[in-house]
Amino acid sequence: MKRIAIIGGGISGLSAAFALEQHRRAGVPLEYVLFESSPRLGGVLVTERVDGCLVEAGPDSFLTEKPWAANLCRQIGIGDQLIGSNDADRKTYILVKGRLVAIPDGLMFMVPTKLLPAVFSPLFSLGTKLRMAREWFHPPHKADGDETVASLVERHYGAEMVDRLADPLLSGVYGGEASQLSVRAVLPRFTEMEASHGSLGRAMLAARKKMMQATDGPAKPLFTSLKDGMQQMVDAVLAQLSPAALRLDTAVRSVQPKDAGWLVSAGYGSDYFDAVIVATPAQNSATLLRATSADLAAELRGINYTSSITVTLGFGRNVRSSLPPGFGFLVPRNEGKRMLAATFVHNKFPHRAPEDRALVRCFLGGARDEQILKLSDDEILHVVREELRRIISLTAEPLFARVYKWKGAMAQYGVGHLERIQSIERQCERLPGLALAGNGYHGIGVPDCVRSGMEAGSKILLGLGFAVSQPSKSALLP
Repeated sequence: MKRIAIIGGGISGLSAAFALEQHRRAGVPLEYVLFESSPRLGGVLVTERVDGCLVEAGPDSFLTEKPWAANLCRQIGIGDQLIGSNDADRKTYILVKGRLVAIPDGLMFMVPTKLLPAVFSPLFSLGTKLRMAREWFHPPHKADGDETVASLVERHYGAEMVDRLADPLLSGVYGGEASQLSVRAVLPRFTEMEASHGSLGRAMLAARKKMMQATDGPAKPLFTSLKDGMQQMVDAVLAQLSPAALRLDTAVRSVQPKDAGWLVSAGYGSDYFDAVIVATPAQNSATLLRATSADLAAELRGINYTSSITVTLGFGRNVRSSLPPGFGFLVPRNEGKRMLAATFVHNKFPHRAPEDRALVRCFLGGARDEQILKLSDDEILHVVREELRRIISLTAEPLFARVYKWKGAMAQYGVGHLERIQSIERQCERLPGLALAGNGYHGIGVPDCVRSGMEAGSKILLGLGFAVSQPSKSALLP
């Protein structure tokens, strides 16, 4: 019987546990123990029901094109609970000089694939519009090394595109800045498209046509969630795991090699395991592994994190009709606001609020404003309400408000991130029985974390000499 420790009970650690549980039920002689320092499992995936509304404290969805989270949902028996975003209503605005301007049709993650809507949009100056037209003739360019997202976008479209689109988009998704994030780690398709086509616009249009030709039936929604919220995924995974394997409120102090396995020190004692999966933020992983490998710990500490705040406000009658149609808006840095973005949740997904309610979710913090974490919930709420008043003239008293703070939750993939990860993986290869998982390595989204945990579980099983296969569904569900 092989014993495996999993440290960290977010969705990465839970996915690793589920991967091991699959094989345990299929007859692999193993047992696992999952350690979580807090009193609950699921990490940032937290869903509340408040006054008839569904409120997400952390991520509210995941990208449909990344299959791993949806696949997990199907494996754990909640595939029929997956829902898509209301893409017919998908309109997003940018705050420009104090007023909201809709992102023009054909703009695919800051890349114009249709020139006319962009040319007639007040979102861009004449100079940027001319750059967009010239960009279609941009020659192929293969970068010698890594660079920032801002550097690549500015080379194609100019600084205004960075300020008005690239930076706000990355602030909303990554909690980071275009001037700091690695284009090879964050937007690898952009470097590939630039090398093959030159023009990002032509490359994106070609990719879109190819995808449409290969797709049968209606287009898939951009985002996917669950009918009862993202915590439904956590609860369904937990229903598959043995409660005896879960150690809540148990902080792990250190992880060290011992004999042919690992000694995990947690709570008031230590225990021996044949292998260990560390599924904590990279900075925490560095602390756990510093006695094992100073070099590995140093590389892990080099992965920085930012914090985030979500504020959800529920409003009563007449507010929904007064809000702009669409999914929400983004706020560029030069607008002088503390809010990064806001989502009109009642428009984005069905059944998130009663028909006579409006649900507005606001985002703050990130690399732009770490200091806001020091404010009290009441002070943060005051900031949000004042800025909503100025941006969309929303003065109604909310029926309820929820403030959630996530300290150090967003991994930042700076320039050179991929090289750092290669170094980390090489060092892990020298430590048999160790695997890392989480959002600090190969993607920060929920699907990336699921894949990270599942692959960590497979790596450990292979290292212990077990054949890794996909058990049948009948072996997964009780």
